[in-house]
Amino acid sequence: MPELYYGGDYNPEQWSPEIWAEDMELMRRAGVNLATVGVFSWSSLEPEPGRYEFGWLDQVLDLLHGNGIKVNLATPTASPPPWFSLAHPDALPVTADGVRLLHGSRDTYCVCAPAYREAAVGIARVLGERYRDHPALAMWHVHNEYGSTCHCDHVAASFRTWLQGRYGDLAALNAAWTTAFWSQGYSVWEQVFPPRRTQYLPNPAQMLDFRRFLSDELLTAFQEQKSVLRALTPDIPITTNFVFGGWVPVDHWRWAREVDLVAIDHYPDGSGIEAEQQTAFGADLARSWGGGRWLLMEQAAGSFNDRGRMHAKEPGRMARNSISHIARGSSGALFFQWRASRGGAERFHSGMVPHAGADSRAFREITELGELLPRLAEADTAEVEAEVAILWDAESWWATDGPALPSPEIDYLAAVRAAHRQLWQLGIGTDFAHPTADLTAYRVVVVPSLYLASDEVIASINQYADSGGQLLITSLSGIADETTQIRLGGYPGAFRELLGVRVEEFLPVDGTIHLDTGELAEGWSERVRLEGAEAIAHYQGGALDGLPAITRRDNVWYTSTWLTDPAYRSLMTQVVGAAGITPVDLPDGVEVITRRSADARYRFVLNHTAEDVRLPSDGIELVSGEQVDGEVTVAAGGWTALRTKLEG
Repeated sequence: MPELYYGGDYNPEQWSPEIWAEDMELMRRAGVNLATVGVFSWSSLEPEPGRYEFGWLDQVLDLLHGNGIKVNLATPTASPPPWFSLAHPDALPVTADGVRLLHGSRDTYCVCAPAYREAAVGIARVLGERYRDHPALAMWHVHNEYGSTCHCDHVAASFRTWLQGRYGDLAALNAAWTTAFWSQGYSVWEQVFPPRRTQYLPNPAQMLDFRRFLSDELLTAFQEQKSVLRALTPDIPITTNFVFGGWVPVDHWRWAREVDLVAIDHYPDGSGIEAEQQTAFGADLARSWGGGRWLLMEQAAGSFNDRGRMHAKEPGRMARNSISHIARGSSGALFFQWRASRGGAERFHSGMVPHAGADSRAFREITELGELLPRLAEADTAEVEAEVAILWDAESWWATDGPALPSPEIDYLAAVRAAHRQLWQLGIGTDFAHPTADLTAYRVVVVPSLYLASDEVIASINQYADSGGQLLITSLSGIADETTQIRLGGYPGAFRELLGVRVEEFLPVDGTIHLDTGELAEGWSERVRLEGAEAIAHYQGGALDGLPAITRRDNVWYTSTWLTDPAYRSLMTQVVGAAGITPVDLPDGVEVITRRSADARYRFVLNHTAEDVRLPSDGIELVSGEQVDGEVTVAAGGWTALRTKLEG
């Protein structure tokens, strides 16, 4: 029988042994079966160079094992101790402005500094040697949220080496970076630096390559620790927790191939229904990165960070958010952290045990969820149903996350979220896919603002269109090649012939855009000329009055403007309908996720509204074990999971 993980980051070094004893009792009460230990414990483990204090960690791991709790043991390399930064000041990170940062926070290291890399591998080896045979060890957690950036001389040297491997010689680099513009031509490699602060606009190709380099360099640092731990513990899975954000220079498609289990941290940046939409978005991304299997490593137990303001999760919301991840394939629900810290920079970050202690609503809900999760474990091996894929490309995000674009409102993440949000609202299961993946298994593929398109990407998308699947491409797709150079002849250069349109110019708009369908758009418009496509919506009023806004050429659709949600949902309904997919008729704020195994179908229903909802359904309710015939009632703010046996 599969087992779902439940627990989170445990930081016993912040507490006394008396609290440890209480933690064990509370963890048993809550149903915790996995604790992540040691993420930020380097200074506690190695208070001075070469002097280790493992007694406290020995005791904690023994306590956890004695209470039936497995350990996800971390290497603490995200936060080197103060003694390290004083001994190796060149290993401290340098900003693009040339400011060297000091310890006092986290992530104060340069990933390219030899002293840091040696020390990181060293502490990983010491931990591996000491705990390789500990019975509690179930998983290795390398580092924490890789993503730190540095612009120092160590980085400059490594960046040059990476560029030499990518381009071979300076002639190729100069061509790729268009260095003839603004007299930037390089004649020797020593002239090439990371994109440090400069007088005016930086070179976009240089900035993009720097993000690519950082992803590769951070991955190499991970692989060095992984190699040591794999040799010492060949049967123990090794992972790291992916973090999501515009500041993260990590290509998760590539990284996913290097971990034994994709694990993510997920923190929505709003407190309204967008938090549920983002939860589904993050979970679908993680499942797609992981090829179906993944783990929610961190979430907040009791609150959202709503643009800097703490918003307490309403009763039942923590459970619904957790179940949303599990329904979409997570092998459990973990939190940061077990016990809310008394001090430190994140002292108001919620914990499974809040500052109020066990006698609190928050902990009672944690305990209730822990009691229910084992009853859902049978669905863990079932596949999430998804007939639609959205293309996800970190490099297009990086390329559009910079200056000197046609509008400051260009937002790749917003474009991808908007596409996913419409499918979420229509109740249609969705995967994400890399632009060069085999897409033929999907009935619909959505391509939102895929700004960069290499020849390989163009071939992949053309091949999908030729297979007959419905293809929806949105504005700002196919504009540039992989070096950020514009594809000439009219936009969208990469997909112009496929779409049967030619865009002559972009017209960013401040305000509302009207379409002749009565629907609305905003922020962006394009002068579109039909070259084989038909217009299914036109601009109404303004400089583009009567010109095409949304087009279709057989099974290929294009929108040249940023549709509002109602208009986008209407278009998406047409696209999926053309593929023979019928949206699920659900009240707003209710979602259904379907999973299927060889002999059963599982339906998870989450009700994010303040009213009870009734939906047609049959099967066994997994939590209660009761038979449902014809209709299921899901309480306001509640959820349910149903199993239906499949014939044959």
